[in-house]
Amino acid sequence: VLAELIEKFVSHLSESKTDCYFSTGSYKAMDADVKKENLSSLQQLGVEMTVRYGKYLNLLKEDAEDGLCFVLMNCEEFLKQQQRTVVSSLCCLQEHYAGYDWFASSIFLIMSGDRERTLTFLQQFSRLLVSAFLWLPRLHLSMHLPVTTVEYGIHPVYFCSAHHVEMLLKAELPLVCSAFHMSGFTPSQIFLQWITQCFWNYMDWSEICHYIAICIFLGPDYQIYICISLFRHLQQDILKHTEA
Repeated sequence: VLAELIEKFVSHLSESKTDCYFSTGSYKAMDADVKKENLSSLQQLGVEMTVRYGKYLNLLKEDAEDGLCFVLMNCEEFLKQQQRTVVSSLCCLQEHYAGYDWFASSIFLIMSGDRERTLTFLQQFSRLLVSAFLWLPRLHLSMHLPVTTVEYGIHPVYFCSAHHVEMLLKAELPLVCSAFHMSGFTPSQIFLQWITQCFWNYMDWSEICHYIAICIFLGPDYQIYICISLFRHLQQDILKHTEA
């Protein structure tokens, strides 16, 4: 039901010029016979974890690994069409996105391992503004960003969402804010860890689905509200650890 709901919603928005924030060219999916060996060792590890988790949730079948590799390779090629070339020694500014694509993997699980359906959804989703905040590889070296922003290697999520999380935390949860300050960590570090991994290993699968759905339906600012509510939920634990 969730898969069908977000599919219809995104399909409807992606057909409206006023809702399409990013322009995307046409892309034809590459050969379906993509094997795990075509991916980096980090991606291969991510694929193994995703498939293991998908089988544990009874969402994926035995042949899911090849389907996920197909989605990841095509996403990389599709997004490459919208990247600019930057000469830099920074690891985060190399041709490939430095991390694993947890968002695409989450959508693959929501779509029960249907690779064509997943890829079609991601291509339509990439036209919307919310894709910049939920799908972090979306803006990797992106030509949609100013050159100076790309050269600094700082993702817009950091100076948009993370900044607002820090500001709201100071106003809403001053004790949690002080606890972070005393620990030498910043709330934005935790926030980035959460959203980069799409909350995998932090929330249950149903809650991850709620997070993705809420941000798609209500807008990217809900990413901030969800994180603030999580800090509120964890307030007593955070304060207890600070005292200890």
